[in-house]
Amino acid sequence: MAELHDLTALEQGALIRSGEISPVELTEHYLERAARLPREYVDGAFVHRDPDAARLRAREVAAVGPVGDGASPLAGVPTAIKDLNLTRGVPTAFGSPVFADYVPEVSDGVTLAIEDAGMVSLGKTSTPEFGSPCYTEPEGRPPAVTPWDTTRMAGGSSGGAAAAVAAALVPVAQGSDGGGSIRIPASCCGLVGLKPTRGRISGFPMYGDPVGLAVAGPIARSVADAAALLDVLAGRRAGDPAWAPDPAGTFLAAAGRDPGRLRVACFDTPVIADVDLHPEVRRAYDDATRLLASLGHAVEDVPVPLPPEAVGVFETCWAVLTALSTVPLEPEQRRRIRPLTRWLGERGEAVSGPEFGLAIGAMRRYAADALVALAPYDIVLTPTLATPPLPVGALRDDADPAADFEAQKRFTPWTSAWNVTGMPAVSLPLHQTPEGLPVGIMLAARPAEEELLISLAAQVEAAAPWTDRRPPLW
Repeated sequence: MAELHDLTALEQGALIRSGEISPVELTEHYLERAARLPREYVDGAFVHRDPDAARLRAREVAAVGPVGDGASPLAGVPTAIKDLNLTRGVPTAFGSPVFADYVPEVSDGVTLAIEDAGMVSLGKTSTPEFGSPCYTEPEGRPPAVTPWDTTRMAGGSSGGAAAAVAAALVPVAQGSDGGGSIRIPASCCGLVGLKPTRGRISGFPMYGDPVGLAVAGPIARSVADAAALLDVLAGRRAGDPAWAPDPAGTFLAAAGRDPGRLRVACFDTPVIADVDLHPEVRRAYDDATRLLASLGHAVEDVPVPLPPEAVGVFETCWAVLTALSTVPLEPEQRRRIRPLTRWLGERGEAVSGPEFGLAIGAMRRYAADALVALAPYDIVLTPTLATPPLPVGALRDDADPAADFEAQKRFTPWTSAWNVTGMPAVSLPLHQTPEGLPVGIMLAARPAEEELLISLAAQVEAAAPWTDRRPPLW
């Protein structure tokens, strides 16, 4: 007999709307599940849990109930908020022991959107220090692991969010993505991870990324669930410096539309590192190209749209963004941050203002060239990662942060390309290795064309379903 967590987030929301269950009952189900699962699932996914606060929030939502025809279909559904997102009155450490005692007095736009939709947060999900690495092994905390093999990483930086969804500790969760941080853990955990287009979701109130690489987005088991959460998160605020145009309808509605016959550009040559594809990644990519062709799409191999020179420019911007987190720290605080964070921060501090400005300009020109080259195509297909999820600790190298950084690039040689261009991109869990490890495949679309991307992703899911695949201890 199916349990509540077997259902999709939308199915759970429908039960709430019909009155068959209440937000309190659903919240209690997930709290009880977290209490009985092995700790490596729970403690690696969450850095802060407050069951009493979750119960109080669920009672508040139940008292109001879904309001009107415009209410979110996810009203009353449990979720969680990444440890990078300001949450008023809730400890928010940004993945760092330096901020272990920090409790924000305000919530950011992502948190407010989740609350406004009537969703129930069960806590804060784990992230690496300041969201920088592509693995989630925060200092002094258990690592976030994929539920498919708890000796292997959940990816990062939204590793806690993906681990929580994959282990059915919550049905959906938000993440953030400045170089792949939604899509990487989605691939490692066998989930749908969608990075929206630049400007789709407000960065209120901090607006801390002057480069424009990072954006929040959904992590879910199904395309429709991800689309519904994107509807919750999307929208601009009056002070936003830039924004994406409004969609024609809801993103959830797009998941039910036929995408039509599309022209798909494909490449599997790594963009930011010279690395050989794992055989199972190669198999997943080849299978995906055949699947798209069988669905009637025109699939065409294309050259890599970004030149090797773009890599150094991206790294300069990435280092400066890290420095923005480390510069305000006192000397004693700096001694407590991770070697990788310190190394990247110092590298960023060494970049002058004019050098940073020139790097931003160069990156935008590289992005423009890539967008022009890809403009004739509706969709771009690549692998998500170069290998299946690696063992915990395989990338981290505190003794040699430069080697750590290079290892991360070899693991994630495609994801950051779409942060540079600002294009929306989604990782889909289309493949599993013979050992049962998930392997993601990535689709990207033109800027602001999430609706088309979601329509195609839903078509792919219907043709090659994955939601019935469940990790051990489900």
